[in-house]
Amino acid sequence: MLEKFIDYIRVEKRYSPHTITSYQKDLEDFLNFVLETEATTELQHVDKKVIRNFIVRLSEVQLSKRSINRKLSSLRSFYLYLLRIGEIDISPMESISSLKFYAEKQSPFSLEEMQTLKTEIEDKTTISLLDKLIIETLYQTGMRKAELCNLLFLNVDLTALEFKVTGKGNKQRIIPISEELKKELLNYLQIRRPNAEHQDYFFVNKKGKKLGERFVYSVVNKYLSLVTTKEKRSPHILRHSFATHVLNNGAEISKVKKLLGHSSLASTQVYTNANIEQLKKVFNNAHPRALKKQGESDTPSHP
Repeated sequence: MLEKFIDYIRVEKRYSPHTITSYQKDLEDFLNFVLETEATTELQHVDKKVIRNFIVRLSEVQLSKRSINRKLSSLRSFYLYLLRIGEIDISPMESISSLKFYAEKQSPFSLEEMQTLKTEIEDKTTISLLDKLIIETLYQTGMRKAELCNLLFLNVDLTALEFKVTGKGNKQRIIPISEELKKELLNYLQIRRPNAEHQDYFFVNKKGKKLGERFVYSVVNKYLSLVTTKEKRSPHILRHSFATHVLNNGAEISKVKKLLGHSSLASTQVYTNANIEQLKKVFNNAHPRALKKQGESDTPSHP
């Protein structure tokens, strides 16, 4: 049954390879749990009690609430598919709610920190061109690490200075790149040696294989550690910093939404929250009401 569902999201829903892998991992984890606790692999006979026990197990191994909710989302999709094809009459997920949690505040890197990082990288003779490009590409484009790993060679147009990126939901978008990044990419092409199986991917490792997400994370974490003591040193922080910095420099939020590949404006608005103090300053310096209030002391009072 799992194989049919995976084929369904691959062929009919046309989900991205990264999304398909995530669904497959979530459902296999659940299948193993059901086999262990219920001694069966017949997922169509699972009831709500099993789902709740699965949530308890995930909590016991200290999986984050965000990750648990992702697994529950995968299960909802799977059981909706079983409903659709008539394998079940009622979904065991029907009254199962996602866990409530407060999103952890992510602090973007400042412009000064990013400049320090750039200087550190340029001064280090041991850093590879690939490592440098991973960091610069993530920061200059706001791409997700999965998008970087899956970037196809044919979707890199250095003449037009743009990438065609495939994001969540298999949606494609165009991201412009700088002349500076173009020069580094051209240098990389001189040493790029993909093997036959992975030649379609733009970024490949020393063995000629497409980049793995763990490798990208380790590169970013390693070099961010040089310039910060912040706990969050992930590729997503570079994406967060990209969004914050372009918004701070006057980019329209609707345009940034397109660059990031967000489906809703609400997702992009998260990056405006980190700059609320600057927004207050702009308001106080520019809004007519605020200006009037500031100037009240200059207005002579009547006797």
